[in-house]
Formats: sequence, C-alpha cells, structure tokens
Amino acid sequence: MRNPVFFIGALLALCLAVVGPAVAEEPEFLMEVGTVAPKGSPWAEQLQRYKVEVQERTNGRLKVKLRLGRGNERSLARRVQMGSMQAFAGAVGGMSSIVREVNVIETPYLFDSFESADKALDNPEVLKQVRKVLSRRGLIFGIWSENGYRSYFSRQKIRKPSDMKGMRFRSQESLVHVETYEAFGASPVPIDNGNTLMSVQTGVVDGFDNTPLFAMAGSWYQGLKDGERNLFLSRHCYQPALLTYSKKWFDTLPKDVQKVLTTISHEMTVWGRGQVRKIEPVLLKNLKRYGYDIYDPTQEELAAFKTAQKGVADRVAKEMGPEGVALLEAIRQTF
Repeated sequence: MRNPVFFIGALLALCLAVVGPAVAEEPEFLMEVGTVAPKGSPWAEQLQRYKVEVQERTNGRLKVKLRLGRGNERSLARRVQMGSMQAFAGAVGGMSSIVREVNVIETPYLFDSFESADKALDNPEVLKQVRKVLSRRGLIFGIWSENGYRSYFSRQKIRKPSDMKGMRFRSQESLVHVETYEAFGASPVPIDNGNTLMSVQTGVVDGFDNTPLFAMAGSWYQGLKDGERNLFLSRHCYQPALLTYSKKWFDTLPKDVQKVLTTISHEMTVWGRGQVRKIEPVLLKNLKRYGYDIYDPTQEELAAFKTAQKGVADRVAKEMGPEGVALLEAIRQTF
C-alpha cells in the first residue's frame, strides 16, 4: 500500500493545476504620496525607504504609491488637506499658504548651521508646535526631510545687499520669501515651480533662489544664459521638507496603522538629510562645469545680509499670530 503522504501530495498538485498559483491578497489601504521630487533624487530615495518600512511594518495591509515629479507643491498640499490625496511630501514653503505659521521656519539666517537646524526641528517642543498647527489645518505630521540651504542664482553678480536692489527674482509663493527679498532690496515675483524655468529663460525674472540640489533637479540652472550664470552662496534660508498625511484619511485608519505612520524611525530622517548634504559639493562642481561663477562669501560679507534682514523673523511671526510667535520662540529656545 502506498504511503498516504503520496496521495496527499498528488491531491495538492491536482488542486494547484485546477485553480492555479495562490494570488496575493489585495492591501486593505492605499496611500498615494504626491511630491515634486524627481526620480533618482535624494528625496525620492528617502521616500522609497519610507515606502518599504511602512509596507513591512503593516504586513502589506497598507500599500504606498509614490507619485514622483508631480504638479506643484501648493496644489498637492491642498489636495491632501481636502482629502483627495492621502499624503504630501515637499518643502515647508510649499504648504505655507495653508499652514501659515510654518513661514517662521524659513526666516532668513534663523539657523546658522545644519546642526542647529537639526537640533531645533527634532526638539520635542518644536515638534509639538508643528504638529499642532498642521492638525488645525487638517494635516498630520509624518517625517522630516530637507531641501537644504537656499542661495541666489542670478544674471548679475551679487556681493552685497545693494547689488540686489531692483533685481527681479522668482519668489516661492510664500510670505517669508517675499519679505526676505524685499529686505534685501530686490523685487520678488511669486511664481510656482512649474513656470519658473520659462520665467528665467524669457527674462521675466533676473534670477531665483534655491538649493543647488533643486536647481539641478528641476533644470532651473539652464534658464540663465552662458556668461550670465552667477551663484552667490548666501545660504540665507534653511528649508526643511516634510511628509504629511490627510487627517480626513488618517482618521479612517485603524489605530495600529496610524501608529506605524506616526512612528517612522528617526534614522530615516537622519539618512535623508545626510544624502542631501553629501551631494552638494558634487552639484557645485557640476554647476561650475556648466559655466557658473560661484562665489562663497566671507563671514564679514554675510554680516551685511544678516543686518539687512534683521527683524524679518519677528515681523513674520507676529503676522502669523500667537501660534507663529510660539513656534519661533520654541525654535529659538533650542539655540
């Protein structure tokens, strides 16, 4: 008599032949993450790591779809606030029209180093204030990332604040960016990300400020003509980025999934920041190859810019109301 295991094996083989291989279960939940970050960028790599962690920790119950290089930050942030998209990953400035208080984070020369920025943004009291103002606008904090320190790309050379007087600069659509340009004597022209390159190419503006990373990733550096490519490393604005969730969607999730989304490992933030920072020297070398005259000012030269913008932070915070003032104060307490 044959071994009964033989018959069981034969039966299983027959069943598989009839019904085919097992099909993976569909995820219970779907999260689309909208971002202007292009494929291959440090931000995209950080989001890929985030995707893996979330899907592993939820045992595949939550599927993450990254929508890279999409739209502009203001519209993406608005969609997430309204609940038509589940998550947004982008610069703080991109959501400042919705969550006005975060304008204070990008005030000029608020952070004098990456270390001071990290210390402030990771501080529990600062995070408490950030979560509070986001929640009031229908958003839930996820993780930090960063764009880095912004500097000036322009047709004319810049060495002192008066060199910027009358120059037209593309400004991020954010109050603090407009105020900063005005403090330096420039004329800000608010333009969204998608229209910036054409505005530079056609002469609507004489330059823009951003990080070398974003200028390269978005091809903005190509807008200035040969012989008119200048980069003044003012490093006047440290711009963090963050991932936020739609509160409308988040509130529909079970508690265990919510916990995963709000307890992403801090190591992911540290890794993401490190990737952005270590690539900048390479980007500056590439910009030189593309004909950019790159000027790194001395501390004495930067002092004039810091003096010119003195008072911007307090003025912006006051305009943002009590919570804007509280956020700025929480940041300053970490110095």
